[in-house]
Amino acid sequence: MLAPYLQKSRTEAGCDEAGRGCYAGPVFAAAVILPHQFRHPLLNDSKQVSEKNREILRPLIEKEAIAFAVATASVEEIDAINILQASILAMHRALDNLSLQPEMILVDGNRFRPYPFVPHQCFVKGDGRYASIAAASILAKTYRDEWMNQLHKAFPYYGWDRNKGYPTAEHRNAVQTLGPTPLHRLTFRIR
Repeated sequence: MLAPYLQKSRTEAGCDEAGRGCYAGPVFAAAVILPHQFRHPLLNDSKQVSEKNREILRPLIEKEAIAFAVATASVEEIDAINILQASILAMHRALDNLSLQPEMILVDGNRFRPYPFVPHQCFVKGDGRYASIAAASILAKTYRDEWMNQLHKAFPYYGWDRNKGYPTAEHRNAVQTLGPTPLHRLTFRIR
């Protein structure tokens, strides 16, 4: 069972990203503030949840969350500042867009840049420990997958409807054959 909070007395936002290890497309991040009583048996780290169950969870999270926001950092930003900094930038943008400022930020991973005036704590595998981080991982993943499915229509040969921009053999072969698109991260070793 995921913990509902780190400190019950504070309004906590969970943050996570999706698409950090991809060859193509933006990195997505979400910030979610859940009510303490929110529970769902399917909620977990998005990598541990099937696509079907992620699609069940997304509208429930959006409906039940006290506040949520999803944001991105572009391919150009990823190439300019590196994927770690772009992931943090996307998380900051998601936090900026929350309708309620949290009193504490719970971040999946081990690196984060301080957000102004709000303390944070990082948790390795936090999306499997805290409900708000797991909810953020679900939103970031489902929004990014939806985006990549749309991009697939413009670039069908790269298989983004199946690989979502991740480094599969199919994706690598398409880049070697056709070259990169404007949506590929040129600082990544694709070939």
